[in-house]
Amino acid sequence: MSCTLFAMNSWFAAGASTTSGGRFVVRHAVLSRFERYVVSLNAGDHRPLLAAYHPNAVLRFPDGDRPWSGLHVGRDAIETFLRGYVAGDFRGEITEAYFGGPPWRMTAVVRFHGRSSPRNRGEGQRSRFVLLVRTQWGRIVEQEDFFENSARTEAFEARLRQLGLDRGWQRL
Repeated sequence: MSCTLFAMNSWFAAGASTTSGGRFVVRHAVLSRFERYVVSLNAGDHRPLLAAYHPNAVLRFPDGDRPWSGLHVGRDAIETFLRGYVAGDFRGEITEAYFGGPPWRMTAVVRFHGRSSPRNRGEGQRSRFVLLVRTQWGRIVEQEDFFENSARTEAFEARLRQLGLDRGWQRL
């Protein structure tokens, strides 16, 4: 009995470690792939990332006064969005990423920090994003971007200071 129990525990431990190791390998591979897309975008080439989208993919960018805001359906519309990103001379980096689900139905949550080029926008505008990305067998089928415009936040905080309304606020 104890020998059978030991064998079962060994097989269970081997399976659990393989699953954990497999998840690590998949996570590392997906993160490396995302990072290569960002390097390409930063170099002005949107094509590697565009190739990762399913032909009928959906990309949602928050509504606002930006030309790329709204819903982008299909690879052609997403290409227009990516061309605008590259034309805006933005640069960015992945600062955190979380992955879940099996490879055939994976979800990624990616924290992305971006900035515009100083030559196009004076000092350069900083922005933070959280991207919720759903994939099927490695192809992006849905992406929703959540955006914080740091320039607006800084202008709001400056106005609070100017009005003397910032006394109760502390940065953590």
